[in-house]
Amino acid sequence: MTTKIAILGAGPGGYTAAVKAAQMGADVTVIKKDQAGGTCLNRGCIPSKVMISTAELLRKMQKAGSYGIALEGDVRADMPALMERKNRIVNAQTDGILKLLNHHHVRYIRGEGVIRKNNLAAVRTNQDETHHAPWDKLIIAAGTRPFELPELPFDGERILSSDHALNLQTVPESVLIVGGGVIGCEFAFLLSALGARVTIVEALSRMLPLPSVDEACSTTLQREMKKRKIRFMVDSTVAGAAEKDGKLNVEIRSSPSGGNGSGGKNDPVFQQVDKILDCIGRTPVTPDIEGLDALGVETDEKGWIQANEKLETGSPGVYAVGDILGPSKIMLAHAAWTEGMAAAQNAMGGEKSMDYDRVPGAIFTAPEVANVGLTQTRAREAGYGVRADSVLFRALGKAQAIGDIAGEAKIISEIDTGRILGVHIIGPHATDLIAEAALALKMKATVRDLAETIHAHPTLAEIMMEAAMKAMDQPLHG
Repeated sequence: MTTKIAILGAGPGGYTAAVKAAQMGADVTVIKKDQAGGTCLNRGCIPSKVMISTAELLRKMQKAGSYGIALEGDVRADMPALMERKNRIVNAQTDGILKLLNHHHVRYIRGEGVIRKNNLAAVRTNQDETHHAPWDKLIIAAGTRPFELPELPFDGERILSSDHALNLQTVPESVLIVGGGVIGCEFAFLLSALGARVTIVEALSRMLPLPSVDEACSTTLQREMKKRKIRFMVDSTVAGAAEKDGKLNVEIRSSPSGGNGSGGKNDPVFQQVDKILDCIGRTPVTPDIEGLDALGVETDEKGWIQANEKLETGSPGVYAVGDILGPSKIMLAHAAWTEGMAAAQNAMGGEKSMDYDRVPGAIFTAPEVANVGLTQTRAREAGYGVRADSVLFRALGKAQAIGDIAGEAKIISEIDTGRILGVHIIGPHATDLIAEAALALKMKATVRDLAETIHAHPTLAEIMMEAAMKAMDQPLHG
């Protein structure tokens, strides 16, 4: 008898689960309230990278003289044209997902999903129609939305979420970003390159204060921020904002979790800006899923769904994947893809488990930051005897040729065996280069394996070979 699988959500976790389940012979129905593709495609990964690519091209054109190119006249961003390009790319990608689902004979219903008893989901469409989707197994991939601070409620005009920032029609003269995590730092470099005067306020002691991000990467990133005149204030929080002289007068205080902050002795600092961009995180949409409580699906106090390594919730036959699992897992699109495929296989009788220790991170700042595996600190805390070896990008001919020499690659390896435990890269195309490191960790490779792998020249990938050779105390280029 054919297994019926219903999936709430069509983001990276939802649509990949649908395709995988269909490939395994399931009768699949996907329920999605808005556009297919989820946050990643519509309000995150793809639109932000479209804008970042424009910002970086603009920055390079402004430095054209250093590349031997003479440009006359002003070079500036055309925001309406940029938004048009962004929307065109997003729509093409969305259409691609719908065609993919159709190719695999997945039933796609756009509307509000309501979970009924007796393994049934009802869908209310925008046309006031109701469709029913019976299921033997249910996969919840409903995602998240931007977290809103009570003292800084979103209005879409002056106080923005990341969703709003991806639809700017003009570049603000000045913007204050709340939160120096991944989203905040990416927007800082993006908006600065487009011409805004940017300040970041971060409650902790460094930019990108994530346990998975090497502290040296944060130090390099902060140095590059200073070069681009991006102001950052650590150990600080935003207490509120009020209208003053046509701008927002922002009150900044020292963070309870940090030192004295930028104010010193807990004195507040005030800064006037045109817009505030709140990037402190995301919140689950579980309160919006009608009927979820009746299933017995457990959530924590913040609403994140609890699931085991097989993506099983506390309710038999119900799985959860993607960002709705919260920060106790890894909130990245490629993690959601992998979770979606694993959940689909398990729903069809498989025994797939997630391995979160080898999920790479990719941060699209300038320079880019990427990581996989353990940091030096976490490796030592885990009881490993480790060494850390770094090579600067400026040592590579390719980095010099393309004019991007900032950054380094660091390999964390076990002293006794040479096994690679973690890799941390900040520099040009770091998010592409990390794939080799992820494969090395999956294969339990040693630094010798990496050093003896022939890397093409001249390429940025040579930095992995150079760092591995250094980890063997046999550096080729110093």
